[in-house]
Amino acid sequence: MADNRKSLDRSARTGVSTSSVEAFLQKVATTPLPVHGNRRGRLLFVMDATMSRQPTWDRAIALQAQMFDVTADMGGLDVQLAYFRGLNEFRASGWVSDPKALGSAMSGVQVRGGHTQICRALRHTLAEVRKAPVEALVYVGDCMEEAADDVCAAAGELGLLGTRAFMFQEGYDREAEITFREVARLTGGAFARFEPGAADELRDLLRAVAVYASGGRKALNGHAAGASSTIKKLTHQVR
Repeated sequence: MADNRKSLDRSARTGVSTSSVEAFLQKVATTPLPVHGNRRGRLLFVMDATMSRQPTWDRAIALQAQMFDVTADMGGLDVQLAYFRGLNEFRASGWVSDPKALGSAMSGVQVRGGHTQICRALRHTLAEVRKAPVEALVYVGDCMEEAADDVCAAAGELGLLGTRAFMFQEGYDREAEITFREVARLTGGAFARFEPGAADELRDLLRAVAVYASGGRKALNGHAAGASSTIKKLTHQVR
């Protein structure tokens, strides 16, 4: 336990941990190939649109819209965008197959003050999975302001249905990290933390999940062959 605390403290002092990002990507690469049959892969993208994310919001929106560009040659990916903000506001789009349409939907979202609704987002994902399989849930946020046990209970249900949660933490909120890591573990997914404004790292993480959801490990390995050294180190995290 002491070693783990030292590792977390060292990451907080030095900024984003390169090994943390690489470990996330390594886990993605070992994930079994999703069995889609004749359908397209599906990915549910959840954004924390509360006020704490205001300083880096515009850049994050631009990067998040780019994550689907790399899946076009694999037959594409169906994506649903969901977000929470304000006083108990939670919204979700329909499923879209056009990355430009998703980008337009994202660009129209503005932050508002409010508390996190991660549990609600996970339960929304559960409802979608019960209608049709969803290969991956991507969550991008910076804090956690609700009961961790409730969040983890919903994550456990999601894991039983085969949807992996990829939890990306912006910044260094310790309580958020603990819960995000547990959600990833319970679903067989992965966790990574990135420094606010770390555009290249966030883009690589998002694209890696999009490639996995669209084509699985085989597609991701092909993507990594021409990608950055970070992507090439994909091997261990996702079950």
